[in-house]
Amino acid sequence: MARLLFRLNDVPEDEIDAVREILKTHDVDVYETDSGKWGISVAAIWLRNDEEFEYARALIEEYQQERQARVQSEAVQQTFLEHCQQRPLDCLLIACAILAILALTVWPFLTAFSE
Repeated sequence: MARLLFRLNDVPEDEIDAVREILKTHDVDVYETDSGKWGISVAAIWLRNDEEFEYARALIEEYQQERQARVQSEAVQQTFLEHCQQRPLDCLLIACAILAILALTVWPFLTAFSE
């Protein structure tokens, strides 16, 4: 009986391709379903043979751990100052929005005391 192996919803296409390739390379018998015309079905990779489930899951989990380690090593943490240097207009607009919200929040109290 078929068994759900890997859901494809909200998974990047490169990861899906890599999982397909890993399963194909290791001769794991699978088939795919899509989400259908209205997107209400399960888009997934299904395993035809239940006995291969643990082996196939181990292959996918090993790949995902390697992928996670690679993505984390490539991720660059950016400081606020570096972000402002790269995108000064965004920072200026955000600062203006913060000041506008602050002014609108404080305005009723300032007008109440001046009367």
